[in-house]
Amino acid sequence: MKEILQQIKEEVVAGFVACGYDEKYGMVSLSNRPDLCQFQCNGALAAAKEYKKAPIAIATEVAQKLSGNEMFAKCEACPPGFLNIDLSDEFLAKFVSEMASDKDRFGVEKVSNPKKIMIDYGGPNVAKPLHVGHLRSAIIGESIKRTARFMGDEVIGDVHLGDWGLQMGLIITELKLRKPELVYFDENYDGEYPSEPPFTISELEEIYPCASGKSKEDEAYKEAAMTATYELQHGRKGYQALLSHILNVSVSDLKRNYEKLDVTFDLWKGESDAQPYIPDMVQKMKDDGFAYISEGALVVDVKEETDTKEVPPCMILKSDGASLYNTTDLATLVWRMQDYNPDSVIYVVDKRQELYFTQVFRCAKKTGIVPADKNLYFVGFGTMNGKDGKPFKTRQGGVMRLEYLLKEVEDKMLEKIKENGTMSDEEAEKTASVVALSAIKYGDLSNQASKDYIFDIDRFTSNEGNTGPYILYTIVRCKSILNKAKDVDALATILPAHSDSEKALHLELTKFMAALSSAYEDMAPHKICAYIYDLANAFNRFYHDTKILAEEDQTRKASYLKLLTLTRDILEQSIDLLGFKAPERM
Repeated sequence: MKEILQQIKEEVVAGFVACGYDEKYGMVSLSNRPDLCQFQCNGALAAAKEYKKAPIAIATEVAQKLSGNEMFAKCEACPPGFLNIDLSDEFLAKFVSEMASDKDRFGVEKVSNPKKIMIDYGGPNVAKPLHVGHLRSAIIGESIKRTARFMGDEVIGDVHLGDWGLQMGLIITELKLRKPELVYFDENYDGEYPSEPPFTISELEEIYPCASGKSKEDEAYKEAAMTATYELQHGRKGYQALLSHILNVSVSDLKRNYEKLDVTFDLWKGESDAQPYIPDMVQKMKDDGFAYISEGALVVDVKEETDTKEVPPCMILKSDGASLYNTTDLATLVWRMQDYNPDSVIYVVDKRQELYFTQVFRCAKKTGIVPADKNLYFVGFGTMNGKDGKPFKTRQGGVMRLEYLLKEVEDKMLEKIKENGTMSDEEAEKTASVVALSAIKYGDLSNQASKDYIFDIDRFTSNEGNTGPYILYTIVRCKSILNKAKDVDALATILPAHSDSEKALHLELTKFMAALSSAYEDMAPHKICAYIYDLANAFNRFYHDTKILAEEDQTRKASYLKLLTLTRDILEQSIDLLGFKAPERM
């Protein structure tokens, strides 16, 4: 089904061509003065110079040519040369009815050339709990993934664990101090290692910060950790067995926490998975003449003539031969291309890493790791801040664990739900959990990803304003009316609008396809949020203006209920793409 703007444009273009003007002047957009018209065309202003005519004369010609078109209720020329367009109520109703008949996609066509996409988001470190700093990557990435899948792409989500480097050496060193009798530390041990880990997730989460603190004060301790890291990376069996335990225990806990966020990954690969690819990758960079020694380190130049800011060389190996994040990320691209051959790879990470990813992307393209016809995208996000404008912290000033943030918002919602006194404790708790997730996700996703935002629990949990709970409240209102109506005629037709508020709802529904297409193309979930907020507002105005269930004309009542069903379904489809769901009651 063609987007409504495309259908309008085709008619207006035909009008320009019929009057002897180039089709390029028939571009149509939503009106920037909705008080005057629904859509507008400014082509006559641009055509005036080429055709040496007054813009208003051109606009008048085209308006007259389109005057009998049943699509339009109004197509009039306005000084100095605008075409102001309103759609007919009949055309709007027919368009919305066609959307309603497409129960799975509501008129949204899949992309004509679907792509295979890998999306790298999440990025947690093993042996550490998820904290609020992990929130944005997880929920922005999840929404981009869901939207691309809905549009027809094959999408593979990879969590990309931080499971390599000094942090592993620190854990091993501290564990050796605490439990030196473990067989993992016996270099002469030649048997099978235990299948059960020698620590719990709670112990593991306590070991790392303890070890990290010691390494900053004790040089010998840090040296031991660096040695352990080196031995792990060079194949010491006992340490690699410990790494497997660390990964298993951590990943189980991470999956549990991501599940609470309704975030899932297809791959649970980590930095360690890229290590086998590094030697051959580095050797090829040397052999092909891209990598050279600079101040003892191995680097690849990635600056370009058009750069307005300095872009330093991409360092591949440190002077002691150790690999870096750059090395690991490049090697990760090696296996991604070898194993999956995606058309594009999307990275959802903190926007402060933009220069770093510029270096990595350029190096990957220059050295042939990523072919020229493949795309690498950086989706950088801003900081989640507290009301003081600084990065969000606990009351004690520390970084808040993600599960504690979820609990705090759930408790806030539970308190509000219990005030109404309409639910059992069990239903209230389940509903609070659902609504809390909407508050957190919508509160984040409604902001443009690259911008910082203030995390305001009081505002985000409100049932009024541009919030997740307000969107859910609108869906629940639709559900409540439809439940009371009981029998909704699936074959009913949506009639031409009976009021201004109904016409406004029709018009808002027609914008779904364009909103989704734009969110997909720009990897911008905030565009879905902006759309459903406008749709919710349009529906609530219609609801307050209209006696839906009390309507005596049964044909019109059936039309209203069909309209409600479409509104509910589009809102539910949209929030699913954002990564949350609606309860049955609130």
